[in-house]
Amino acid sequence: MKLNPFRVDPAHPFQLVKFLSISTLVLILGSSILMSVFMTNYAKRALLKKNTAFAQLLAENLNHQIYRRFTLPVVLGFGRVELKRKDQYERLEQVIESTIHSFHILDLRIYDEQNEVAFSTDEAQVGNAELGGAAVQTAIEKGIKSFELQNSLSIWDVLLAFKLEPGDVVLRTVFPLRAERDLRFRDQPGPLLGVLELTQDITSDYETVLHLQRLIILTTFLGSAALYALIFFLIRKADRVLDERFRDKDRLEKELLQNEKLASMGRMVASIAHEIRNPLGIIRSSAELLLKREKVENSPNAKMLEAIFHESKRLSQTVNDFLDYARPRQPALEDVDLEKVVRHAVGFLTQEGQEHGVTVESELPAGYAVQGDRALLYRGFYNLISNAIQACDGGGEVRILSLCHEGQKAVLVRDTGPGFDAKQLDRYVEPFFTTKDTGTGLGLAITSSIFQIHGAEMILRNGSHGGAEALVVFSEPC
Repeated sequence: MKLNPFRVDPAHPFQLVKFLSISTLVLILGSSILMSVFMTNYAKRALLKKNTAFAQLLAENLNHQIYRRFTLPVVLGFGRVELKRKDQYERLEQVIESTIHSFHILDLRIYDEQNEVAFSTDEAQVGNAELGGAAVQTAIEKGIKSFELQNSLSIWDVLLAFKLEPGDVVLRTVFPLRAERDLRFRDQPGPLLGVLELTQDITSDYETVLHLQRLIILTTFLGSAALYALIFFLIRKADRVLDERFRDKDRLEKELLQNEKLASMGRMVASIAHEIRNPLGIIRSSAELLLKREKVENSPNAKMLEAIFHESKRLSQTVNDFLDYARPRQPALEDVDLEKVVRHAVGFLTQEGQEHGVTVESELPAGYAVQGDRALLYRGFYNLISNAIQACDGGGEVRILSLCHEGQKAVLVRDTGPGFDAKQLDRYVEPFFTTKDTGTGLGLAITSSIFQIHGAEMILRNGSHGGAEALVVFSEPC
């Protein structure tokens, strides 16, 4: 059966909340990443706008410096501009270098009206007509300036590279060079002198934006993870509390059901006790008397009388079990040395153990005392040890040990038998439940009720190395 996260389990009502908390975490992370992408894209646009404005100012300044310090003096001195002449080329180079000094200019070229490189910071490019491209041609034909961001970074470089190399991100500016008009014709553009192309390295500014992007993503992720961890911790804690309350509720319901059984059984036993117990006692005593007489006379009726006596004795014990379970008496509390109680029970059960080929050993220390009723505790441990001996029928070992279970005194009865049926482990203390061919199924139920009225807990389990274990945990600290 598939798990449906939208079906609420009464024992775990926070299951849906856990599912929703995970969905909320995914939603928060997704929205946070989208928000960080939006913010960083906005920062990138602001960065591009700032660098574009700076590039335009630089280009305008170059236009002004070239016109004032190179074009006018050369025209007045030589009559025309001829960059093929070495002295004019060097003069232009000095003007440009003094203007762009200390700026992050990777490359600078000036194109003539035939789209050929007339000047370049790399002299090997002079005369090349294939470097300008569409942007330079548009500037020559229409006089339109353009700005282009050239990014050589891959997506992994953007996400993982913590240090970018110079030249990874550049801004290419294409700007028409024009002659300047006097103040009377300021609104009209001057004649085209050429096209300026400069490439700026803006890697450091771009790297700052990438650091901001990573910081936003990391901060968002850590904040979302911390919020989810807090929510998940509160849900787990509430779920544990609710689960504990559910177990307590289930335990109380079982106790209530058991008390109802006890009440109904008590009424039943009270009604039949006088009808059965007294006649049964008469039958038992009469059969015992007749059996003794017939044994003396070696009568053939002795076997029949012996069967009547033993069956009446067994029925009498069954009635007593009903009475003990239905009407448990309150314990008379006193200091009880469990070592003496268990040793007494082991002494009486030694013969039974020998009949089943089982050795019984008590390893309780002297003075292992608790508050309780000596007679009731004796009967409880007697039943546990007797059941352990019967479980080892055919040979084995029964050991009684002292333990400290979660800070409380405990007694462990361990046998080497086949162990409990794990599927029916919770039913062994139910009244009338038995795995034996004979018996009323009240032995462990009576034993469990004896320990319960002492404030102790009896835990039935299978041993790690085989066999069964009955752990009795008292309220006294170790």
